[in-house]
Amino acid sequence: MQFDELKKLYDLPFFDLIQRSRKVHEANWPENEVQLCTLLSIKTGGCSEDCSYCAQSARYTTTVEAERLMEKDEVMERAQHALDNGSTRFCMGAAWKGVRDGTKRFDQVLDIVESVSELGMEVCTTLGELGEIEAQKLKEAGVTAYNHNIDTSPEHYKNIVSTHTFQDRLNTLRHVQDAGMAVCSGGILGLGETTDDRIKMLEILSNFNPQPESVPINSLVPIPGTPMAESQGVDSFEVVRMIAIARIAIPNAKVRLSAGRKQMSEELQTLCFFAGANSIFYGDKLLTTGNPQSQADLNLLEKLGLEPQKPNRGKDSPEAEDTRPREPALA
Repeated sequence: MQFDELKKLYDLPFFDLIQRSRKVHEANWPENEVQLCTLLSIKTGGCSEDCSYCAQSARYTTTVEAERLMEKDEVMERAQHALDNGSTRFCMGAAWKGVRDGTKRFDQVLDIVESVSELGMEVCTTLGELGEIEAQKLKEAGVTAYNHNIDTSPEHYKNIVSTHTFQDRLNTLRHVQDAGMAVCSGGILGLGETTDDRIKMLEILSNFNPQPESVPINSLVPIPGTPMAESQGVDSFEVVRMIAIARIAIPNAKVRLSAGRKQMSEELQTLCFFAGANSIFYGDKLLTTGNPQSQADLNLLEKLGLEPQKPNRGKDSPEAEDTRPREPALA
């Protein structure tokens, strides 16, 4: 979808917008299911990047201490626990600028991925920038989806990070798609962006070819010690609007309620589910921030008559459509 179309959606009265998004959701996701994902930081802190919202940057003084890559046995224990508790996707994140073929740490990650893949869950990784070779090897090891958020609009991106460019993000996503992995890419609300920046972000995501398989919608959790420590929270209705527009613009994607969910009431989460969200990070912790308790999540889903979605490991990156441009670039 193009910016003008998305802007018209955004400007609709609130109830009109979520009624439209609900119809799209029911047409594409008729089952009352929510994907439960577990996110584990397998290498925390010490990152060389300067993303102004991130507690893991070595450039800022936060409570997050740099740690080495977790041992495979410990990762496997956490993955098995996630599976036993109902998660169908296990996502492993590492605080790196990127990974490079032929290095010890990349070989270790590939070994971990192969073992986690054997558990039967969908396997997602987020390791920073990827080249063609690295993407292909992750695919062969068993990665089903790769997370690499574009965060915001290209115009605003330079205001929140200087150690890589918006185009660098797009290049990694192109390599992910070419390798046959599904793309998981979304954004963060509350980075000092304008409404137009948020709409532009969704415009770019909706014009990927193919469209993302998953779209995380994050609300900034201000971290003391980072440049965005004093940032104001995101208005609840803004979150719902972005969920609704994402559902309409990217109808086949899992729209994921991600960071910031701990601060949401059950009523707000319910409204997000109604507007089109059908995936959550499930467990006690995301990479470095808190998350609602697992049992509380299950209790809420039961109240709403929603069930955990079954894993769909056989789903590679969706097929590209001839009507869209080849590159995941600006529309």
